[in-house]
Amino acid sequence: MRSRRAIHVIAAHAEGEVGRVITGGVLPPPGATLLEQRTWLEQNDDLRQLLIREPRGGVFTHYNLIVPAKDPRADAGFIIMEPTDYPPMSGSNSICVATVLLEAGIIAMQEPTTYLTLETPGGLVSVEATCVSGRCTSIKTTNVPCFAYALDQTVHVDGLGDVTFDICYGGAFFALVDAASLGKTIAPENARELVIDGEKIKAAIQNAIEVVHPEYDTVRDVTFVTWLGPVKAENGARIAANATVISPGKIDRSPCGTASSARVAAMHARGEMSAGETLLSRSILDTEFRISIEEETTVGAGDAARTAIRPSIMGRAWITGDHTYHLDPDDPFPVGYALGDTWHQVV
Repeated sequence: MRSRRAIHVIAAHAEGEVGRVITGGVLPPPGATLLEQRTWLEQNDDLRQLLIREPRGGVFTHYNLIVPAKDPRADAGFIIMEPTDYPPMSGSNSICVATVLLEAGIIAMQEPTTYLTLETPGGLVSVEATCVSGRCTSIKTTNVPCFAYALDQTVHVDGLGDVTFDICYGGAFFALVDAASLGKTIAPENARELVIDGEKIKAAIQNAIEVVHPEYDTVRDVTFVTWLGPVKAENGARIAANATVISPGKIDRSPCGTASSARVAAMHARGEMSAGETLLSRSILDTEFRISIEEETTVGAGDAARTAIRPSIMGRAWITGDHTYHLDPDDPFPVGYALGDTWHQVV
């Protein structure tokens, strides 16, 4: 077999959302921090394009590059690559990464519970894995600090009118939109409509509002729009559905751990949730993450300081395959391709 590149990947999904893990064939990118490594990958984007674009991938795929941790407190690091972006942190991807690291024996599994720390470009996250007979039956990831950035904002969107939303950070910046306020219902048959209108809202917000993280000036702009279903009480539990639009055009199949963290940050800012309380966040596929406020904290300093929370994200992941992707020297698509029939927008 002729191959210019051979990249080993263990594929997984967390509550329906694909999160593939690169375990071999790629050297760590340059950079003194994972944030600098993320920036280098953004500027040298061939790896992400090769794997995520067709013919090797698709708009539904995410990849995680395992790298040595820079922080001595961490057991490993990972950098997230999505269809158009490199989020600082991802809940579903962190669950996939932890599951692959433990079930593949890259980090030793301890039963009944394995504790580890993972480093992301957005900061350290702690992991508590429940393990039975060599299998991770649940993963609890404690997220980076999350906070409300701007509540009750309004933007005009062609075809939709004035749209009210919150901007919150949950590991990336999210615009949170009440689905019912625009006549939307979170259901599989509405996925395409939610994507199209969500992308319109995102573009309008990006044109109207500048957003910058108080500690990381390279983390900026609203990356995702999340449609929110109503919060309901079932058997004493607080439950709500959401649907996160991932550019250039797909709905997160999982409840989206970072979007759910952003939602909980908004609820905390409004006095609707407190430390120790939990939201059961459900996806468009009716899968579930358990989002709990572990502690209250702050981000930034001085005038830029903001009240924040550290939420945890609990869910499950399943390994789905073991692959080696090759690039033939004569392949006419060395960075793949994207067509608007499945990618919504050509990128």
